[in-house]
Amino acid sequence: MTEPTTGRDRLRELLDAVLEKDDSPLGDMAARAFSSPFHFSRRLSRDTGESPVALRRRVLLERAAWQIGQGTSVTDAAFAAGYRSVEGFIRAFGRAFGHPPGATTPGSGTWLPAPNGIHFHPPIHLWIESRPEERSGMDLVSLQVHHDIADTGHLIEVAAGLSEEAYRRTHAPGRTVLEWDGPEESIAAVLEHLVWSKEVWSASIDGADFPERGADDPTGLAARHREIGPHWIATVEGIGRRGAWGDRLVDALCDPPESFLLGGVIAHVLTYASHRRQLVREMLRAEGVEVDHGDPLLWLQAHYGGTS
Repeated sequence: MTEPTTGRDRLRELLDAVLEKDDSPLGDMAARAFSSPFHFSRRLSRDTGESPVALRRRVLLERAAWQIGQGTSVTDAAFAAGYRSVEGFIRAFGRAFGHPPGATTPGSGTWLPAPNGIHFHPPIHLWIESRPEERSGMDLVSLQVHHDIADTGHLIEVAAGLSEEAYRRTHAPGRTVLEWDGPEESIAAVLEHLVWSKEVWSASIDGADFPERGADDPTGLAARHREIGPHWIATVEGIGRRGAWGDRLVDALCDPPESFLLGGVIAHVLTYASHRRQLVREMLRAEGVEVDHGDPLLWLQAHYGGTS
């Protein structure tokens, strides 16, 4: 009788299936894991916060960066990473690392932002951090960002128990948190702004197009939060890992474009997210809902056993 496979061993099997061969279609990855494409993609996305294709692309770019830093030619690294053209590889590499492959040196960082702590790490091929949020010990920014994402998800879940009328009821006519964001008079509006602010700032940092605003009902908002939350964590941790707090972002989504320090952007989001979460609690209590205080001390004790 074979021993049961642990969850972590099964995750490693899935990751091996993703990375076994270069340029594999999703169906082949799933077959190597003895799974259907649908269940394979769903399981890996749930366990890692990334789709199989996105995870594979990122890890192979990390491997390519390491190879180039060790002296491999850009052409050889491009084809080893599964790219069909060197030009396509150079574009993808530049978007990911912020510099062309030719500027890579042995001392250059090779890890890209990841929501799961899974990275290429020579010579064992993969490094899987058990607690990526604790990578730097008690890092204050990491703690605040993780708490913000967790607490926002918690409040969306609590708000899902309200009636539609209570969810959209005006509690403070004309109240605005930031003038350019417009009024935030209801639980629905404040929660939506908590998610929307990260969607917009992530797009600015990524150099992406202005995002479309999604559904603001609790179910739709929860789905948006599940998507942007891991991405925002990975973005902030990537900035910290590169020591890029003092780098400037030219935000082309502003009209006219404005320049901001990356550290200032993160501080801005954290400041107003904290304020908005307390506004939601105030309105929930006005609706007769018992809700906690959102104290990071209690959150830390609950999730990490009160360790310091």
